[in-house]
Amino acid sequence: EVQLVESGGGLVQTGGSLRLSCAASGFRFDNYDIGWYRQTPGKEREGISCLSRREGTTYYADSVKGRFTITSDNAKRMVYLDMNSLKPEDTAVYYCAAGERISCRVVSILHGSWGQGTQVTVSS
Repeated sequence: EVQLVESGGGLVQTGGSLRLSCAASGFRFDNYDIGWYRQTPGKEREGISCLSRREGTTYYADSVKGRFTITSDNAKRMVYLDMNSLKPEDTAVYYCAAGERISCRVVSILHGSWGQGTQVTVSS
């Protein structure tokens, strides 16, 4: 069973930085796609960064490109999202996801799961 636990959210001022962490268990970590998504009240969940193991590619949404970086540590079974130059519009609940296949462009997970989410608030 895929289990994911996010941490690292909080309150930060505009222009600040945060690192989100996601601890993974219950699946073959180096073989599953991993990603970060976010959601604000009343809006659909948005895929912001997805790492495809099979294709060896990393996707970033235009809204975060150049500011956010996804990394993984296979030995620690951790996924990170480094967020820099944060803006108020980055305020959202951020979710980690893992699955045999995941997509950011069309939010979907195949044979995987979501974490419980962590709140990021960027004050103006």
